[in-house]
Amino acid sequence: MAGEDHLAYGELPGDEDSNSASGNSFTKTSEKQGGMFSSFLGKVQQTVQELGSDLANVISGGGIHSHTHVGANCTDGMHKTVHRFDSFAGERDSNDVKWYVDGCGYMWAVSIAIEQAKESIWILDWWLSPELYLRRPPSKNRQYRLDRMLQAAAERGVKVNVIVYKEVSQALTRDTDLVTSAMSRLGIAATFASLEYAEAQNPLISPPLTVDSAHTKHALEALHPNISVFRHPDHLPDAQTLESSFLSSLKSLSLTAATASKLPEDALKAVYGMNEDVILYWAHHEKLCLIDGEIAFMGGLDLCYGRWDTNQHPIVDVHPENLKDIIWPGQDYNNARISDFTHVADAAWKNDSLNRTESSRMGWSDISINLSGPAVEDLKAHFVERWNFIYKEKYDVRKDSRYSEIAVQQSTHGLMKHMKSGLHNLEAQVKQLPASGSLTSANAIGAMKDRITDRLQQAEATYFGEAAAPQSGTGVACQVVRSCTNWSHGVDTEHSIANAYISIIRDSQHFVYIENQFFITATASSQKPVLNKLGAAILERILRAAKAGEKYMIIVVIPAVPGFAGDLKDESSLGTRAIMDFQYKAINRGGHSIIESIEAAGYHANDFIRFYNLRNYDRINIGASMRKAEDASGVTYEEARRDHDDMMDPVGYRAQDGTAHPEEAITGHPYESYQQVADSLGSSQRLGSGRWDSVSECYMLGGLDIRQVPWESGEYSEMDAFVSEELYIHTKVLIADDRTVICGSANLNDRSQLGDHDSEIALVIQDSQSVDSMMNGQPWRATKFAATLRRQLFRKHVGLLAPQNMEQPDHNFETIAVPNVYDFGTKEDKAVMDPLSNQFQELWNGTAKQNSEAFGRIFHPVPHDSVRTWKQYDAFYECFFNEADEEATGKEGKQTLAKYRWGHVVADNFSPGEQGLKEMKDLLSTIKGNLVEMPLNFLIEENIAKQGLSLNALTEPIYT
Repeated sequence: MAGEDHLAYGELPGDEDSNSASGNSFTKTSEKQGGMFSSFLGKVQQTVQELGSDLANVISGGGIHSHTHVGANCTDGMHKTVHRFDSFAGERDSNDVKWYVDGCGYMWAVSIAIEQAKESIWILDWWLSPELYLRRPPSKNRQYRLDRMLQAAAERGVKVNVIVYKEVSQALTRDTDLVTSAMSRLGIAATFASLEYAEAQNPLISPPLTVDSAHTKHALEALHPNISVFRHPDHLPDAQTLESSFLSSLKSLSLTAATASKLPEDALKAVYGMNEDVILYWAHHEKLCLIDGEIAFMGGLDLCYGRWDTNQHPIVDVHPENLKDIIWPGQDYNNARISDFTHVADAAWKNDSLNRTESSRMGWSDISINLSGPAVEDLKAHFVERWNFIYKEKYDVRKDSRYSEIAVQQSTHGLMKHMKSGLHNLEAQVKQLPASGSLTSANAIGAMKDRITDRLQQAEATYFGEAAAPQSGTGVACQVVRSCTNWSHGVDTEHSIANAYISIIRDSQHFVYIENQFFITATASSQKPVLNKLGAAILERILRAAKAGEKYMIIVVIPAVPGFAGDLKDESSLGTRAIMDFQYKAINRGGHSIIESIEAAGYHANDFIRFYNLRNYDRINIGASMRKAEDASGVTYEEARRDHDDMMDPVGYRAQDGTAHPEEAITGHPYESYQQVADSLGSSQRLGSGRWDSVSECYMLGGLDIRQVPWESGEYSEMDAFVSEELYIHTKVLIADDRTVICGSANLNDRSQLGDHDSEIALVIQDSQSVDSMMNGQPWRATKFAATLRRQLFRKHVGLLAPQNMEQPDHNFETIAVPNVYDFGTKEDKAVMDPLSNQFQELWNGTAKQNSEAFGRIFHPVPHDSVRTWKQYDAFYECFFNEADEEATGKEGKQTLAKYRWGHVVADNFSPGEQGLKEMKDLLSTIKGNLVEMPLNFLIEENIAKQGLSLNALTEPIYT
């Protein structure tokens, strides 16, 4: 097997794997179609695969792939396939692909597609919120709430199939047999109490009552019989575990932190969910929506709360003059650093813990794509395989007419293209054959290849009337890659996403851009428990460039802190710190990190790789007009706002069917009382049509200088109204040389990359349409899709992109039927065209540095480079925001009063009164976009994640 495939897991070429593979899922799928033609196609596919396997063995010198982790049995579809990156799917030409930066345009496009659906809607999500509004503001788009759209589609005959991840709390708290129920309660007690950490620390691990897949299922299925929802996996322990050491060990133990440590290894594995037959922590993480089998949406955005956002990322949502302008109703207004989603099935007002007049939301930066063309066939196959696998495993025995297998609906033309792409790949491998090998001869291989070609042409002539013309290579070439295994998909392990990342990084010529939610990887096998070796590929490519004297750069943008609630210093945040620790060890600590390895080789790491975060600010409109309306109505703004949000929530006690008008739904209630007064306020008392309910336009292209934005003086000072928060990066994208893109659901960590952990899907995109560009000051032929996506992102991050208007959709809000629009040749476009030029580096790094300095002085955010020890953490952050953190984690007992609320201005750094406000706004005006430097020295002198019962050799893989 090719070298990069070993690197995905850190094995050495020549390691042996005694596990036999069980066959390619695509072959199995095609054989199920029945009939002579399907059988023929399956045989041809099998022949191509077997020959490809032999060729791969010869080319690699006989080296056999092996794994160094549990779940080592890889699929034939990976190791015998002739497809690039060992994917189940081949490269497909002639696709149309469109990008969406952030959720506003993406969800608008999804709403168009759902509205136009005629036959089927298939959705695969980590979390799906039925109450999600795909267009904003909700008061003007009530029909575009997701559950209502799916109901309308079902009523016109569309079949809706949904698969969502079944979170651990749902699996372990449902009614079941007495033994399993007792086991579940003990497991929960051990995990939550004895092991001293809450599973809510990582939403990809076990978010108790957070995503609430049961609510998703019951809310949607209650709408119409045409809607079917699967939840998976069940996570239940196997009988062998129940009968073994776990229960017997617990008989004489009370579950405390001390006694849990006495459990034997098998028992601890059962508690932690590490038994290979117990899927306690791994998740379905794909985000995929297929409409009528013709177009697909995929990428990083789930159709759930907290994801909808615009390019300027406003983080406030207070509208004292018109509550109908509210953008994020209920828990959709979320800041995961303060509190996570809770009890989402309840009425909006019941568990809406954030006070809008005091706390900001957390912005959500993300990317998704829309495509049509042959690659959709592979996405269809992936969904059908998953659906039918879950059906047979879980739902078949229920004999419920709502549930049934999905018949394979791949077009025969799509299948033929699939196999032809494999044949073309086979031809390329034949050319790599050595002079002699284990096969009979190169002539025999050529003869076999000719026979396969003849049979394909004969089949085309028979079933299509004439031989299909060769593909022209026009359009966009796409290949579906994925991470899946037996528990998630009923197949042996496939990690073609990791293979694609490694190969594309190694083959990059000048530049790689990575924007991802995580950066947990290893450069060497000694960096256990991290197993994926994307870091080794990065290091190898950089050192190769350095030794050759080439100008080469990798830019990495990741979140400053994983988006989980709590003070970083608190024991409950150990899981968050563990993730940060693994990331720092990948980047610049621990002896084997990327930066340390580059420096050890005698080169300056900053010349080749740099790391960044995103952060933004806003202003809460808590001026005089709010107080006037509150006084006149006798209702506080928050009371009126919660009443408004409850009206928008289908599980609230008013207007549940969404048909009532707001005024009819809330007569005599706080919303109406407040809004009537707000409507009566004279124009002289207003700030102008709500324009300054957010000031997020001020750091974007064409936005007004923050120093010129008006403020209506009242009870609150303007200084106290400003807030800041990290801009959470949920993107999963790699762009190489402005020519190749990987975009999907996969994070850069073991959970997403290994294949036998979380299930993932991604698309490798290589456009055939080239555009004139520059690279290191020289003319460069980039591809349109990659270049425009990368430039759009860069312009947003440095403030060279105009604010997005959610009520004025442009071409980038439309589906794939309308191509992306990008303003080539503008001054702003030229500023980010050449990612290696000195001018761009000055713009990018200068903006990050200036923004970092301004945010640091005004808001004291952590992480921060000046905070190298916990003592410095206390002085820089804790002494100002201590109680805010106590409120965020729900703890009591500490008497220290916070000087400032979470995320607010540290006024101590400025002069008193108006002079201090002027100083602060002068500094604020220097912030452009949202790019900041990653603080690589944060807590560098401390052990961020100490070892213990809740973080040890058994639990570490959860965080990687």
